[in-house]
Amino acid sequence: MTDLLLKNVRIVTPDRDDPVEADIALADGRIERVGLGLSGAAEVIDGGGRLAFPGVVDAHQHWGIYNPLPADAASESRASAQGGVTTALTYMRTGQYYLNRGGPYAEFFPEVLAQAEGRAYVDYGFHLAPMSGAHIAELPELVERFGVPSFKIFMFYGGHGLHGRSDDQRSFLMLPEGERYDYAHFEFVMRGVEALRRARPDLAGEISLSLHCETAEIMTAYTRLVEKAGELRGLAAYSASRPPHSEGLAVFVAAYLAHETGLATVNLLHLSSDKAMDAAVRMAATFPEIDFRREVTIGHLLADVSTAAGIGGKVNPPIRPRADVEALWGHVLGGTVDWVVSDHACCRDEAKFGEPRDDVFLAKAGFGGAEYLLPGLISEGRRRGLPYGRIAALTSWNPARRFGLRGKGTLAPGYDADLCLVDPEHAWTVRAQESESAQEYTPFEGFPMTAKVTDTFVRGHRVLESGKIVGPPVGRYLRRPGR
Repeated sequence: MTDLLLKNVRIVTPDRDDPVEADIALADGRIERVGLGLSGAAEVIDGGGRLAFPGVVDAHQHWGIYNPLPADAASESRASAQGGVTTALTYMRTGQYYLNRGGPYAEFFPEVLAQAEGRAYVDYGFHLAPMSGAHIAELPELVERFGVPSFKIFMFYGGHGLHGRSDDQRSFLMLPEGERYDYAHFEFVMRGVEALRRARPDLAGEISLSLHCETAEIMTAYTRLVEKAGELRGLAAYSASRPPHSEGLAVFVAAYLAHETGLATVNLLHLSSDKAMDAAVRMAATFPEIDFRREVTIGHLLADVSTAAGIGGKVNPPIRPRADVEALWGHVLGGTVDWVVSDHACCRDEAKFGEPRDDVFLAKAGFGGAEYLLPGLISEGRRRGLPYGRIAALTSWNPARRFGLRGKGTLAPGYDADLCLVDPEHAWTVRAQESESAQEYTPFEGFPMTAKVTDTFVRGHRVLESGKIVGPPVGRYLRRPGR
């Protein structure tokens, strides 16, 4: 028998621009039927004509980076549900932050799973970063034993710190004696990932490597220039210290290394500027054999260096001037962006700000924002003419396909019953105090929104009702590829 019937909703799917009226029947955690005039359910919910979106697959979060992982899994998954997120894929690595330890993933990752288990309100998975040569050798086991087919390189870590200039990256990364985190290591990671794809042709399209593209040497030099000149402050200074051409150059290097190693599945993360996107598009044309995917964050689409609410908006790569924001929107509307994410990294006030509090170079990088992902993209995107169906593709279908979430990403029979109800006419103003996140501030403070997520369902369990978290945590760890 049908467990739950959603009546009187307008369904948004990635295969058509406009929503259609229909009912949705849910049973055993999956979508059973979609159509008009459905009946026969243990529970019926009247959707009141709201939009039913596929649950957001937020493919870029960071649980446990600044707070204990068990705490983040709880509070930040609740914030995610407020933004329509039903699946969070979070980046994890050895070294300082996260679990603050090195060593093999065979020992490290089970502890990650144990600390997150039973605490999340949304489903979750992990991307892992091969930081050492031993980690590259572990790649097949990470797929087979743990169901992790997606990996990451932080291109600037070898020579520039997480928050700014650094002369001691070896201890930060906790690398084995004699190893370096440099271009050669990136090449060997790519060769390892491509060897894994060739060994598993059945999973080749779902095994991929993501790259944070910035160039350490340029950022270090420009940080000195900006600090010496003393003309810029706040987010404008930080953007200038990590200039857009640093992103563009890193994209070129990453693309050529992928070409050299034969790696065909590359994800370019949180592209923040016109130059970065231009480089990404040029490299896709130069190397058509590589399946590049291009990611943008909601933060880089909503805020610029002047509108973000203070240096709480410090993030890597930086929030940019308005011209870059408009360029990113041009790529979203033009179809050259593949998915939009939050890059959610809860950094509480006591950790975020240095002394003095207004020195951007002393602040930590990163902030939360998953709770504004779908509302923000609808609010700003619809104003610019972005179709509802394209929003569903950017937030659900595209990342689900790339990252092996075979049962997620759309509202159709057989798929997981992950969805959210959205009131597209609900005007509201962002206030950090209304978020479920443990973060006390937001760079989006005071931003106007025109759409509100009212209800979120994870595999048929309602975890957000009328804008409030309800029930116990129901999130599960997702082995990928799944179903």
